[in-house]
Amino acid sequence: MSAVDAAALILRLTLGAVVLAHGINHAWGGGKLAGTAGWFASIGLRPGKLHAALATATEIAAGLLLIVGLLTPFAAAAVVSTMTVALITAHLRNGFFIFRPGQGWEYTAVLAAMALATATLGPGRWSTDHLVDIDFNGMAALAITAVLGVGSAALLLTVCWRPAPRKNR
Repeated sequence: MSAVDAAALILRLTLGAVVLAHGINHAWGGGKLAGTAGWFASIGLRPGKLHAALATATEIAAGLLLIVGLLTPFAAAAVVSTMTVALITAHLRNGFFIFRPGQGWEYTAVLAAMALATATLGPGRWSTDHLVDIDFNGMAALAITAVLGVGSAALLLTVCWRPAPRKNR
């Protein structure tokens, strides 16, 4: 295994596991899917139940696809999309640092950047993509991931995000 293949594997497995854990937590952690739906509705993603189900399914599927290294740029695009939506709807107004009240946007930006890097680097030799000879990597994979990820986030936000008006301070 080359150093690049090792780096691709480490990056892909780490990102996949984190995103999978997020999806599982949306469904079965704390407030379960109903709690996630209520929170989504409270930040303006309506209907909350639909968005909670979509985000949960997207994160679980993307996490699993990244872990096994299958359709890597498309899985990475799903991560870019969900993290872009999270960054804009829930974290941007709280500043950069995650330890700030309300949690800043640094964490979501790091996950999105990891997804872009994963797509660009490619899944590596230790992946299902390599095993079945799916060759997505380099600048084409970066373009696919960025366009699909940011484009789908922009579409979702345009069509579905209706935040409550901000009160004057």
